[in-house]
Amino acid sequence: MIFQGVTREVERLDYEAYTAMAEERIEAIMRECVVAHDLRAVAVEHRVGSVPLGEPSVIVAVSAAHRAEAFAGAREAIDRLKVEAPIWKREHAAGMPGRWAPGTEPAQ
Repeated sequence: MIFQGVTREVERLDYEAYTAMAEERIEAIMRECVVAHDLRAVAVEHRVGSVPLGEPSVIVAVSAAHRAEAFAGAREAIDRLKVEAPIWKREHAAGMPGRWAPGTEPAQ
């Protein structure tokens, strides 16, 4: 099962991350998903910087003995990654100044 999160609805997204912490958190999420869904293998990659319309910003790939486990594991992985990883997203629409996407504002 492979999921690609693609920039849509805006001209581009700019991602910022606390890289070391994000890598640690993503690894922990993936380990927990392996156990929870009996996954055989997992991989994830998240871009930082500018991601134009139509390009992927995150890819999650999982394998399992059965598709139900693969789908559930991939869904949990991407849902948790979006909430728990210290990665912040600024949306840029045509003619509008960039704004932080709701729920992704960096800590002050």
